[in-house]
Amino acid sequence: MGAAEHPEDRSPDNRPYFFLSYAHTPAWSPDSGDPDHWVRVLYNDLCSHIMTLTDLPAGSPAGFMDREMRSGDGWPEKLSENLATCRVFVPLYSPRYFSSEMCGREWYAFHERMLNARTSGAATASAIVPALWTRLDMRELPYSVRHVHVEPLLERGRYLSNGIYGLIKLSRLRDEYDETVYGLAERIVQAAHETRLPPGRPRDYESTPSAFKPRGTGPRHIRLTVAAPTVDSVPKHRDAQAYGDDTLDWNPYHTESTRALSAHAEELVRSLDYRVTVVGFDDEDHGEDAQESRNGQPGILVVDHWALADEERRSRLKSFDAYSRPWVSAIVPRCRADLQNHRAEGRRLAEELERVMPTILERTRRGDARTAVNGVPTLKSFTRVLPEVVAYTTRQYLKNAEVRLPPGPNFPRPRLADPYPSSAPDAGHDPGGKA
Repeated sequence: MGAAEHPEDRSPDNRPYFFLSYAHTPAWSPDSGDPDHWVRVLYNDLCSHIMTLTDLPAGSPAGFMDREMRSGDGWPEKLSENLATCRVFVPLYSPRYFSSEMCGREWYAFHERMLNARTSGAATASAIVPALWTRLDMRELPYSVRHVHVEPLLERGRYLSNGIYGLIKLSRLRDEYDETVYGLAERIVQAAHETRLPPGRPRDYESTPSAFKPRGTGPRHIRLTVAAPTVDSVPKHRDAQAYGDDTLDWNPYHTESTRALSAHAEELVRSLDYRVTVVGFDDEDHGEDAQESRNGQPGILVVDHWALADEERRSRLKSFDAYSRPWVSAIVPRCRADLQNHRAEGRRLAEELERVMPTILERTRRGDARTAVNGVPTLKSFTRVLPEVVAYTTRQYLKNAEVRLPPGPNFPRPRLADPYPSSAPDAGHDPGGKA
């Protein structure tokens, strides 16, 4: 006899298939009409195709577009709700899209949901299906989105060179527009069925970071250092289930996730448009000279308090703290479900960490993410607090790091000359004398 089928297994999934994320185009004059009219046309065409390609019942929305609700009350909540439930995220690529903070927040919220599902094994494939709204130089894409492939949708044609906007505006390319949009609708349905991304918890929109760096800023870097034992160096009485052959294999939230925490953190930081370097604490020297050589990057130490059971590592962590720069912060995962963390030895090592690394821990507490060093209890909490620590650490770096000028000749600073130089009167001249 087979396993009993739960009623929820038979319930239809009537969630919207896609969330259309796009940058609003400002009107260039009061009489110019709706500048996003053609985005609405695309949205309607996609919805029409998806209703035909699927068995969504009448009255169920095929997609979501926020055009009609931006000025109303409660739109951030509505936006967050749909980002947490729509099956596929469809960003319309354009130069304006990647300079939009709102689009960056939408991307980050959906990507975070996708990342959470991946760590729990609920979904593995990507549920992001980008579309070109206008022509775009792919070499200029933000670092956070370069891993997402833009499919041609047609074997040949002008989609990649013109974008959907170019196809829809030129009547002679109308057939290519129809084929492209139908291909996009097929890809959305395919991605929804392949990923089966479960609904997530709506994220507070106002606190959601952007996946795109601010306009005009250069590349941003973060150095993640993981301090944790390996399965060979963990104390004998410590449950080794969270550890692996390498420091970077550490997975303190193994009851929630199948991935190492370093991999999860790396992907999360990259989604904030940072270039990330991930290293194991035991693999590097952390003396004053070594830290001085790494001053070019803000850093975050992700530390397991059980790492302090090793006397040599404890000494090196103390040195790391003593020589750390103001732009080095910390996160201390302490899984709530790990019972050994709550017993005498776990509590003792947590207190020892406060004595070994007082500078970095206190510095992080003074920032916006003080909970990061008080023992992060769950993977979900870690996912929420890491972007806050990244933002705080970056601000500290910009505030305190020494500005280093590029090598080259040293010219004196220019000085403005007086445009009306005064001239001394000739000797013996009496301007007030009589003729």
